[in-house]
Amino acid sequence: MLSRTGGQIITVEAMAEAQTTFLRATPALPGTVAATVGYHATGRHPDVHRGLPSPYLTFILSLDEPITTGHTPEHLDSPAAHHNDVLVAGLHTAPAYVHQPAHEAGIQLAVHPLAARALFGVPARELDLLTIEGADLLGPSVNRLRERLLEEPSWHRRFSLLATYLRERTTAAAPSGGPGRRPQVRPELIEAWRWLARRHGTGTVSALAEHVALSPRQLRTLFAHELGLGPKGVGRLMRFQHASGQIAAGVRTGQEQPLAQVAHQCGYFDQPHLVREFRDLAGVPPSGWLAEERRNIQAGGHRNGPE
Repeated sequence: MLSRTGGQIITVEAMAEAQTTFLRATPALPGTVAATVGYHATGRHPDVHRGLPSPYLTFILSLDEPITTGHTPEHLDSPAAHHNDVLVAGLHTAPAYVHQPAHEAGIQLAVHPLAARALFGVPARELDLLTIEGADLLGPSVNRLRERLLEEPSWHRRFSLLATYLRERTTAAAPSGGPGRRPQVRPELIEAWRWLARRHGTGTVSALAEHVALSPRQLRTLFAHELGLGPKGVGRLMRFQHASGQIAAGVRTGQEQPLAQVAHQCGYFDQPHLVREFRDLAGVPPSGWLAEERRNIQAGGHRNGPE
């Protein structure tokens, strides 16, 4: 379905199973936002969602009750669990646990970590907590945006309002040359990210360093200063997302591939290597993840990156 809103063409794909619907919009700011997904669920059995590690930052605006998250299932069930109307999550190498109530709605964005300064006002390395109250980072303007989204019944209009907000915020953060301008991301890091992304996270640190004319030590320092992870860690997240995306795509299309084939395509040594990575990063093997998320995948979920 195509909708022209304010000069921008927005593509929305709506897929539903039972009472869960996901809607994917064309990202308003390519290079800043990798994916924009609206979601709406009613009448389902309350459950726990396992949020997988990703090479992107997570930015969610709830259009229902606050989002409840935890570092572990025990943390999620405790009084110390996080409750956010607007949530920002940094890069992480362990799953995030999210309470899925009987009904919920919201918009989730996958944000490029090199765009953290422009959108959130801080480098991605400072978003090291699993969940951060978005209003603390973005100020009262994001609460006004959320109120407008709540009042607007049309998903097309919601995506348009969000796109306008993102453009205005990143434009205001653009370098002006003045003495108080925000530090910018170094071009070597931007190119290094592109190099890794083209290879879905595969490739050696030494080859990457040579590509951007830095020493491996300089490259690791540059990554850690901006992202909080080194190039090897970022590449690991990219490769994992590529593999989990391949597995999810097979479920959605009814053309599931053997895990050994996915492992080969995604740069793992073999199937056991892929399974170990899933256990380490997701907390469960691929079979366990699919048992938990198959219905969400079939309904159009787990499409939180570029395609």
